[in-house]
Amino acid sequence: MRIFFTGGSGKAGKHAIPYLLEQGHQVTNADLVPLHHPGVNNIELDLADAGQVFNALHAYASFDELEPGTGVPKYDAIVHFAAVPRILLKTDNETYRINVLSTYNVLDAAAKLGIRKVIFASSETTYGICFHDGEVQPDYVPVDEDHPTVPQDSYAMSKVVNEVTGRSFQARTGFDIYALRINNVIEPHEYAQNFPDYIKDPALRRRNIFAYIDARDLGHMVDCCLKTDGLGYQVFNVSNDDASVGIDTDEIMSRFYKGVPMHGKMGKTETFYSNAKAKKMVGFKPKHSWRDVLK
Repeated sequence: MRIFFTGGSGKAGKHAIPYLLEQGHQVTNADLVPLHHPGVNNIELDLADAGQVFNALHAYASFDELEPGTGVPKYDAIVHFAAVPRILLKTDNETYRINVLSTYNVLDAAAKLGIRKVIFASSETTYGICFHDGEVQPDYVPVDEDHPTVPQDSYAMSKVVNEVTGRSFQARTGFDIYALRINNVIEPHEYAQNFPDYIKDPALRRRNIFAYIDARDLGHMVDCCLKTDGLGYQVFNVSNDDASVGIDTDEIMSRFYKGVPMHGKMGKTETFYSNAKAKKMVGFKPKHSWRDVLK
């Protein structure tokens, strides 16, 4: 597939794009800085500018595309990961403006250009736990896609709005538009770097619902979505299969989630951020675990 990938130079994208290239896809990275990886086409643009977005999505991606003499080829899909990635980087209103407007511009251009698949990054923060003022518990565990999304912060608010925008564009077009509620992205080197602290103090992972997603498995999830057609508008949690701490499910419940209802039986090290829907609907099969690195 010919894919337009926004934010591919970021923490998640720089791992997801190589995975997609390995699957045989052609990828254009749209970002403020290039991704220096063999086979990647790069274009610099401001996604908050609708004209730049529309123009880039109807343009040649490389000199090779000039050779057939058949005009500008069409993108098969958009993967939209670009965003201000969290609070405390820009002012709250600027974080909200950039994230909401850029997503609207991408979806609007896709609708007008007939690009029938858009996969965009939503967030674990939509559940209102990650950036809450003080401690808050989920309504139930494991947290699935039906859990309420009523956050306090501008970043998570922008992601909730983007999900509503995606649903509306899908209703207008009938295209496949999938929102990925991505958990805390972990790069391979971060297992040895950070996880010993998480084992020592599990409370460090409370705001992430004790979950994580390996950046390489996130690339796999994107590819699963690219290969699965006909689902309309869908929201998927994206996480690895196990919790990100050394204590087991019973101890997490007794120490952090006392009184929180558990929906169904959970395994000894099972993630508290359910990925069951992604497994069932698109064939997601995460392969990596911090336990393989820290024996």
